Amino acid sequence: MLRTTFRQTAAFRPVRCFSTTPRVMTEGATGSVRPTGGSGDAFQRREKASEDYAIRQREKEKLIELKKKLQEQQQHLDRLSKHIDEITREQGGEKN
Repeated sequence: MLRTTFRQTAAFRPVRCFSTTPRVMTEGATGSVRPTGGSGDAFQRREKASEDYAIRQREKEKLIELKKKLQEQQQHLDRLSKHIDEITREQGGEKN
């Protein structure tokens, strides 16, 4: 009795496939440009303009920071130059 029930339960088990199906995306759902080469719809143009503006603002801030640092370095070099001139005068190197 035990053998027949064991054979029957083993025979009823379905064979399972452990593969997965690939995820299918429609054209345009990937966020890529359109194959027609067009500039896109209004939302894409507005989004690109917004991103470009933000990038320009960050670059502008970086340039302002660099100009400020350049000015500070120039002032530091001027102070060092004056200090060198004072030392050479004190030692009698230049007769000014």
